[in-house]
Amino acid sequence: MTASHYRRNALIFVLILSLFTVLVSALSAGAGSDVIATSFIKTLGKTLCLALVAIAMDLIWGYAGILSLGHFAFFALGGYMIGMWLMYERTKDIVTQSLNQATIPPTDQEIIDGIGTQIFGVVGSNEFPVIWMFADSLIAQALLVILVPALLAYLFGWFAFRSRVTGVYLSILTQAFTLALSLYLFQNESGLRGNNGLSGLQNLPYVDANQDLVSLWFFWASAVALGLGYLGASYVVSGKFGSVMRAIRDNEARVRFLGYKVETYKLAVFVGTAIIAAIAGALYYPQAGIVNPAEMAPIASIYLAVWVAIGGRGRLYGSVIGAIIVSLLSTWFTGGQAPDLSFGVFTLKWVDWWQVLLGVSFVLVTLYAPKGIGGLFDLLSRRGPSS
Repeated sequence: MTASHYRRNALIFVLILSLFTVLVSALSAGAGSDVIATSFIKTLGKTLCLALVAIAMDLIWGYAGILSLGHFAFFALGGYMIGMWLMYERTKDIVTQSLNQATIPPTDQEIIDGIGTQIFGVVGSNEFPVIWMFADSLIAQALLVILVPALLAYLFGWFAFRSRVTGVYLSILTQAFTLALSLYLFQNESGLRGNNGLSGLQNLPYVDANQDLVSLWFFWASAVALGLGYLGASYVVSGKFGSVMRAIRDNEARVRFLGYKVETYKLAVFVGTAIIAAIAGALYYPQAGIVNPAEMAPIASIYLAVWVAIGGRGRLYGSVIGAIIVSLLSTWFTGGQAPDLSFGVFTLKWVDWWQVLLGVSFVLVTLYAPKGIGGLFDLLSRRGPSS
């Protein structure tokens, strides 16, 4: 695919995304219409965030050939970083209003102690861990959304790629990394409330707006992030860097023989996609309202790979299509909206069988349609009207 094809596809994608965003916004409760419920606006916003992390997965797996089974950990870390500020400031607002009703005005230390008790009381503490030292600064926590995942990705990638670990062994390492991180966060001593996670993230501090408007704001932010992410990814894969990525995927030894620093390219794409995943997570979890260590479970990263495979890896629009379709279908099946099928002695309940269906779909796509849904668009584009 030439650079002009990537630019054309990016333009079409942004146009469709813009029209979709305008249409949904006009029909939302936040715009004065009740055609689309606020709960579904949140679902659509979260789906756009999942599409963004799918682009990150496609860059590292579809273009660079690195099957990372740990990228959802970076997604969750982004949620944790922004969630710390959201939870701190929201709790501070509540505690301050409560203490201000007392006869004697509270001291700054009393306010801090009250915030600590509210946040960490569930784990038997009232003291702020060191990692919360910047929780009162939105700018600092926004920077940590990028810096923390980037640092972890750099350290892991540096050791893994310098050791020339490849293939299934690298996939296992990324999965082990994710599992270790999630198990650590499950501990109360992690400083992030253990298995309770961070909650109440849907409530923006110091903002006097209902959830209809807040959900619409996050939907817009998710759409903008997805559009910029797609444009950025398209620019990368259409240039020299993208050509080297694909060459490493197809024949790493030859690329190294030609004098390219393969490890540097791998490390760059690993860190870059970790940052994209973290930004997507920072927008996702305020819409979900909660983030906990279960979000980092290795199965989440496996699901991410399944979305990209079904959509068609090596095609940016394919990864977006796969994430959107599977995410919305998952919400429909697991939300009890899909009617159960009765076969007399047996009743098929989609809530119980959805994951089986997803697994079967992944196997069928791998065996019979390796290019995924995106491959159908490639086929249709070649069957255009003859000149």
